[in-house]
Parts: sequence; structure tokens; C-alpha cells
Amino acid sequence: MELKDEIIINAPRQVVYDALNDPEILKDCIPGCEELTKTSDTELEAQVVLKIGPVKAKFAGKVHLDPIAPPERFALTGEGAGGAAGFAKGGADVTLEDHPEGTLLRYEAKADVGGKIAQLGSRLIVSTSKKLAGKFFAAFAERVGGTG
Repeated sequence: MELKDEIIINAPRQVVYDALNDPEILKDCIPGCEELTKTSDTELEAQVVLKIGPVKAKFAGKVHLDPIAPPERFALTGEGAGGAAGFAKGGADVTLEDHPEGTLLRYEAKADVGGKIAQLGSRLIVSTSKKLAGKFFAAFAERVGGTG
């Protein structure tokens, strides 16, 4: 599954970059996130509860941040296990560009899922993933830029 989108955040690029590396801000913006802990400058551990169709599961996962060219670009990869519900793993490339209204954030993400979640069908998984990404970026834009 692949997702890509862009959003304008009403804040300078460095502020947006710093917020994307702040576990407290991320925890507040990630749908279903119960816990997010920074274990090193490039590693995070998370506990997230997700409901995809009839399947609700608590995922425990790790995220690795790769600062390619801060504050313009970075990549992240992660994987999580949700017990009997299955697993998810993937990554994203994020680009931040100066924009007259603040910062243009672009992302391209890829993910793979397995287990019960994968049996739900790709259409439901893709639509749920888009909805969750939309909720995250709307919350992030409001938190960082003061707009929705």
C-alpha cells in the first residue's frame, strides 16, 4: 500500500521539523497513541490502539528516524505487532519546503500488513490508512501552526 499527500503548515520549516521530532507533540497527534517514548535521538517506541473494520488491536512498535538533510528531508521506518490482529511495517519519506504561508510538508509512505488485518481487504486498509493520516496531519497542523 502506498500513500502520498501534502499539507501546508502555518509555521517556519525549522519549527515544523522540530515538532516532527518531538515525542509529546507526535503522541498528541497520532490517532490512538497511548504511549510514545524517545529511546535515542533516532529511535521511538510506541503503543497505539487502532480499529480497522471489525478488528481492534493494540500495537507495540518501534520507529527509526533517519535525518537525511535536516530540516529539509528525513525518512522514517517502523514496524509494529498487534498480537493476533497481525503486524504492520513500513516507512515514509518527508520533505519540508518553505512556502509563503509557512511550510509545505510532503510525504510518501509505503506499508505492508499481515495477519487478520490483511484479511480485511486492501480497500478497507487503504481507506482507513488515509483517514488516519488525514487525522494526524490535521491535528499536527493545528498544534504546530495554529490552523486546521
